[in-house]
Amino acid sequence: MAKNKVAPMESDLEKVRPTPSTTLTSSGASEFQGCWTVVVVSILFIINLLNYMDRFTIAGVLTDIQDYYHISDAWGGLIQTTFMIFFIIFSPICGFLGDRYNRKWIFVAGITIWVGAVCASTFIPSNMFWLFLLLRGVVGIGEASYAIISPTVIADMFTGVLRSRMLMVFYFAIPFGSGLGFIVGSAVDSLTGHWQWGVRVTGLLGIICLILIIAFIRDPERGKAERDRGEITASVDATNYWEDLKDLCTNATYITSTFGYTATVFMVGTLAWSQQHGRPPEQRESSSELGFFGAITCVGGIAGVAVGTIFSNMWSRGVGPFKHIQTKRADALVCAIGAFISIPTLIFAILHLSDSNMTFCWIMLFLCVLASSFNWATNVDLLLSVVIPQRRSSASSYQILISHLCGDASGPYILGLISDAIRGDDNTPYGHYHSLVTSFYLCVAMLVISVILFLAAAYTIVADQRKFAEMMG
Repeated sequence: MAKNKVAPMESDLEKVRPTPSTTLTSSGASEFQGCWTVVVVSILFIINLLNYMDRFTIAGVLTDIQDYYHISDAWGGLIQTTFMIFFIIFSPICGFLGDRYNRKWIFVAGITIWVGAVCASTFIPSNMFWLFLLLRGVVGIGEASYAIISPTVIADMFTGVLRSRMLMVFYFAIPFGSGLGFIVGSAVDSLTGHWQWGVRVTGLLGIICLILIIAFIRDPERGKAERDRGEITASVDATNYWEDLKDLCTNATYITSTFGYTATVFMVGTLAWSQQHGRPPEQRESSSELGFFGAITCVGGIAGVAVGTIFSNMWSRGVGPFKHIQTKRADALVCAIGAFISIPTLIFAILHLSDSNMTFCWIMLFLCVLASSFNWATNVDLLLSVVIPQRRSSASSYQILISHLCGDASGPYILGLISDAIRGDDNTPYGHYHSLVTSFYLCVAMLVISVILFLAAAYTIVADQRKFAEMMG
């Protein structure tokens, strides 16, 4: 009996681990194969697409919203800040519920709140901006319920390479929805002459998605796909919440990858902001150039998600160019490589070329966005490989909370403070420009930290996967 308790070496785990191409066993797995899973992932993708569209339809009609409510730029920026505050606060709550209750009905409740808040916000009179602001915050509750739990549903339907591919498809919605939201919001606003209709588009489409969830989504058993393949045999019943948090805090791979991801999000969150302010005044972008930046973000993001996922899959399986260097550390290493490539491309794009060679600047910017997007799906796959099924929603919720709170929600403000301190009393246009460019070296430092943390995750992942295997039988 003692022999069975000895932890297997990494090579032994590789031998007994089912290959990613292995299909699900036939017993009880039929409903998780074929058309049904395609339908489910398609619905999840569409809703994720609408979520990110909704965030950026506000950006597309922001000028008209400011005119309607007679608010300043600072109050206009508060719309997104309020959304993020609600999103961050309710993320752990949704994670707790997602590990313990039927996720289908959490989806239904969250999307209902989201649709109701989006549509209601478009009927607020011009003298009640505070109520509009509150409703945009409530939208964050609905989005938190969906964004946190969806990856865990995909994880319970697929495993191995197929799981990675489904997560890749799901996270295509981030860059695609972001760009599409800006375009659709501004286009509908121009077509109808009312910004409210630009915002209502996603709300009305959300009603259709709500019907699709009720009709087609079923909550799979937690760990279903892994159990069908014999990867887990232990119970996946919910455990004490404080035990869940204790386990996550002692999971080295989860901690290092979470803060590594946050460091990259810090840079990404300030990148769009820098495009308008990080250039000399006479070179500030026209609306067409801002649209071009949006297109770069969209295309580069989609390509980055695909490249990161494909390379990680090939590396972990030892196929193609990785035939002789197969490793189970591939997810973390790909994330580290993406952050590493982002360092020189960011330096060239933002710090040295933004006031000279704009063609080369756009190329470097595209490569920076592409490389920084390596970890969107790959980092989630990494989380799923070291966190047991009954704790995945909680793990996802705290990773999202930390990455937003310490990343894109605070990044622009921190850089602004640094820029003001560097500029001092110099209020000339070039004084503002050079101080902001200098402050952006903090983003370079954050990318260096991201590389280090993901390399640390690559070091600890084998031990944490072994711990996962022992806990799951």
